[in-house]
Amino acid sequence: MNQDRIEGNWHQFKGNVKEQWGKLTDDDLDVIAGKREHLLGKIQERHGVTQEEAEKQLDNWHQHNPTNLFERY
Repeated sequence: MNQDRIEGNWHQFKGNVKEQWGKLTDDDLDVIAGKREHLLGKIQERHGVTQEEAEKQLDNWHQHNPTNLFERY
């Protein structure tokens, strides 16, 4: 999936992401805009977890929400 498609679909998934990580603000989600690395950084910042824990949480969430939203890049 290319980055344009990810960013275009981001609006559909913002609510689902916010349910999972409730401390993320609407402004955070607008800045993240479907970028995996930005989401990881905001999860770490807002939830006070390590990079490894943020990646684990995101991978787990992605397994349960198989949207093909993110690619590692």
